[in-house]
Amino acid sequence: MSQAHPYQTLISAANLQQNAHNPAWVIIDCRHDLADPLTGQTAYDAGHIPGALFAHVDRDLSGAKLAADGKFKGRHPLPEKDALIATLRQWGINDDTQVVAYDGQGSMYAARLWWLLRSIGHASVAVLDGGLAAWQATGQGLSTAVPASPAPGSISLKTPLTSSVNAHDVLINLTNPRRTIIDARAPDRFRGENETIDPVGGHIPGAKNRFFKDNLQTDGRFKPGHQLHEEFGALISEPQTAVMQCGSGITACHNLLALEIAGLHGAALYPGSWSEWCSDPTRPVAKGV
Repeated sequence: MSQAHPYQTLISAANLQQNAHNPAWVIIDCRHDLADPLTGQTAYDAGHIPGALFAHVDRDLSGAKLAADGKFKGRHPLPEKDALIATLRQWGINDDTQVVAYDGQGSMYAARLWWLLRSIGHASVAVLDGGLAAWQATGQGLSTAVPASPAPGSISLKTPLTSSVNAHDVLINLTNPRRTIIDARAPDRFRGENETIDPVGGHIPGAKNRFFKDNLQTDGRFKPGHQLHEEFGALISEPQTAVMQCGSGITACHNLLALEIAGLHGAALYPGSWSEWCSDPTRPVAKGV
């Protein structure tokens, strides 16, 4: 970890409190509910970390669901890089800005913003460990004041710190297995026993299950790096050959963050994830464990 980018994975509530008024820092509230897209904004309006801006997962952290040829890309495709950079500049983010993301859902949405910033080469981004509950546990209050619009930022596209694969890559891997697919959905959804979001239940054949909540301690903070290293080590031999996926590319980022905390670098994201995969009936589906 460099001095120029002190926080690249997690930041504690105490350390955030010490720097919350630093003009070179930007705090982003990423609260969301997949079942009710208005929940995040409502929660933000009711109270947020003072000075925090709000990011809507559908509007700000996702792109168009349909490709130019009309094919479905999943429920939360990645935004185009130009659109993402425009959004980040609107939030006043520069190349030297320390960004902190948080939510109230176990960091599942904050991790998405963390990954997106890294995807355009911005290393100085961290997730608030334990989320909003950790902030409140330190005795810090919330604010209902909406911050003034910041001066436009100048963040630029740099060499990505992430990698991704597409559905074709995953399909090829079924017959030439060089990658390990890890699915971050809840075990019952992975097994195809309780699919309430996507039209088809089950998982990509050969995939392994690592529920994103298994990365957390009971208080909502991430497990220590050595523990995450041991647990992920039971699933993957080389992180550079691993692919993280989930329902729509959101909670897969939580597993990618956990891998970084564990010192296991280089895993890829399958952004379309199960929602894209199961939209094509010609793609194979597995059920059970």
